[in-house]
Amino acid sequence: MKICVIGLRGFPGVMGGVETHCEQLYPRLKAMRPSDEIVVFGRKPYLPGRETVHQGVRVVPLYAARNKYFEAISNAFVAVLHARFKIRADIVHIHAIGPALVAPLAKLLGMKVIVTHHGDDYRRAKWNGIAKAALRAGEYLGMRFADQVIPVSQSVTRRLRQSFPDRAVALQHIPNGANHSQGAGFAPAALHQDVVTRHRLEHMRYVACVGRLVPEKCFEDVIAAFERVPDLDRLVIAGGAEPDSPYLRKLKAMAGDRVIFTGPLPRPDVETLLAHAALFVLPSSHEGLPIAALEAIAAGAPTLLSDIEPNLDIGLSAQNYFRLHDVDELAAKMRQDPDQFRIGRDLLRRYDWSAISVQTSSVYDRLTLVPA
Repeated sequence: MKICVIGLRGFPGVMGGVETHCEQLYPRLKAMRPSDEIVVFGRKPYLPGRETVHQGVRVVPLYAARNKYFEAISNAFVAVLHARFKIRADIVHIHAIGPALVAPLAKLLGMKVIVTHHGDDYRRAKWNGIAKAALRAGEYLGMRFADQVIPVSQSVTRRLRQSFPDRAVALQHIPNGANHSQGAGFAPAALHQDVVTRHRLEHMRYVACVGRLVPEKCFEDVIAAFERVPDLDRLVIAGGAEPDSPYLRKLKAMAGDRVIFTGPLPRPDVETLLAHAALFVLPSSHEGLPIAALEAIAAGAPTLLSDIEPNLDIGLSAQNYFRLHDVDELAAKMRQDPDQFRIGRDLLRRYDWSAISVQTSSVYDRLTLVPA
């Protein structure tokens, strides 16, 4: 069977929740299904200019418009055509609701279609009204034309079942995973210690945030709360931003000398930062099922999350959440003993990539048993 994957920037080593999801999932699927051909279509700005093979998975860079509004959809359109006419794919697996705009075309061309719903992207602050309408259309077309839809969060699954009751049978919740970050527990003597010394950090003396620097991450709330907590040495914000980002300029304007922006970091450096942190904070107003939070829990970092539904889906204790945009509550929790926000590793059993791969493989098997 030939499976083509659409909707991500690429992998390995490309930052983003969808990219991490795919980088963990598809090599495992290839190991489980060695006779299948798995081709991942990425975007040329993020990948080498040639095809590569990563753990048995072909990664093919294709055209993508250099414009934030058209990058994903232009790449998805080209990828569907390659899947049909170059690869002659049996299944097209589309990630995210923006690229799901091409689901009807994939069906028209005779391929089985799976859409993984990574979150309500039309809630992202960076999109204008036209882009948000297009993303809602992508969700609608994905629900109407995909043979199977896989929401990564329970709350999105519930909402889709209510909004599309006639398509409820096509929905199967399969979460993101976390155990790719567990390693040896990331003790203070872990590898990549240089990222800690490079930024003059002390073990358990700083707060860590990880994610792309975009408005829906609400990092300004953490900065405002951190400025009220003098007992912590540093606030470290790890992640990249759009070129000439107004949001990054805003964050830097409000940040004091104790706030460090590292820019994008390789995953081992991020894991080491999390392992040494006194606290990990995710203040987002929008998420899918946040891989950054799962990685923090896996690294053993005490964790605080905003109380939006996808964060609540993780299933932490009430003390690990704070009200969205409530800087006073966040500052008060940041003053407390961080050990009370540490989370047992038993929770990670729900987010095992091997189990997730088995569930996804079973979706493929069901589709091949159903006539086109």
